[in-house]
Amino acid sequence: MRIVQLANFYGPRSGGLRTALHNWGRGYSERGHEVILVVPGQRDSEEVLPGGVLRVTRAAPVIPATGGYRVVNPRRVADVVRGLRPDVLEVSDRLTLRGFGGWARDRGIRSVVVSHERLDRLLGQFAPRRLATGWADVANRRMARNYDAVVCTTDFASEEFVRIEASNLHRVPLGVDLALFHPGKHDQGMRDSYAGPAQRFLLHCGRLSVEKQVERSIDVVRLLQREGHDTRLVIAGDGPRREALKSRARGLPVHFTGFISDKTQLASLFASADVSLAPGPHETFCLSALESLAAGTPVVASQSSALAEIITPGCGALASNRGPAFAEAVSSVLEIPANTRRASARRRAEDFGWAESVDGMLAVLEGRR
Repeated sequence: MRIVQLANFYGPRSGGLRTALHNWGRGYSERGHEVILVVPGQRDSEEVLPGGVLRVTRAAPVIPATGGYRVVNPRRVADVVRGLRPDVLEVSDRLTLRGFGGWARDRGIRSVVVSHERLDRLLGQFAPRRLATGWADVANRRMARNYDAVVCTTDFASEEFVRIEASNLHRVPLGVDLALFHPGKHDQGMRDSYAGPAQRFLLHCGRLSVEKQVERSIDVVRLLQREGHDTRLVIAGDGPRREALKSRARGLPVHFTGFISDKTQLASLFASADVSLAPGPHETFCLSALESLAAGTPVVASQSSALAEIITPGCGALASNRGPAFAEAVSSVLEIPANTRRASARRRAEDFGWAESVDGMLAVLEGRR
């Protein structure tokens, strides 16, 4: 089967979407399918990725204030896809490329759209909740009708399609690299370079953008310091809000590493921290949180995000979207013996493997689900 994956907003260096597409594509290829990934980039190019996936890049302009994200014109994407003659289209874009469901239907090609975000939550950041929900429902009904299948990675992400009673909805959880992200990657030298022997080492890993609510992680440090807790926060990642966040953290024990390209170094960072913070209230999965759990580090997350389905007692805690609630949750997790919380975090991550995720996606792509 020839599978063509389409995506805009494909991270130039990292990101959950990029990670998911690469792991799915490699898994499809390993199972004998031909896979072509079509994405935006700085210039037109073609290259074979590790695992045998052909990545076709089409030049596209940068979206201002996004840290390098690009959107290629759908017409240019259609020109590429037309020549590829796919058996099935997997579309990871509900905005600029959503029209490919109808495009595929008109040509007798099976099409699957993956919902990597909640449209109602996205619109809710700019409009009253009732209005945002109404707009999202109209758009989602149209999109669901145009595709053979809609895939969501969590029940949280599925809610807006359940609400409109979409009959072609499927749930396929993402996975995590359990070999790369492992408690055995703990690096005492790395830990010592970031935090003193008596300090609590907190980590926030992700894109420095509005929706990630990095401010809340910084506020947690301020609140814990006031309560007499010696804490140190490391923020790993880059993005359009970096300078504003640095200003907010001034005078606090907060260190910004910038973007970490070395995955092994990132795995060691996760494994060496005491707690990871994931305050984004609209996360539909949050792969960085799962990578933290796989590394044996518990996670404190927003209770309004999809992590409410993933974080279980012992491997972390959930908190309301307020700084004091997050600080209290961090304190409660740190009261759990280190060996106990690390073992619990790892066990929970082991429920999410990429092999199972690939099998689930293939069942949808082939029409077996």
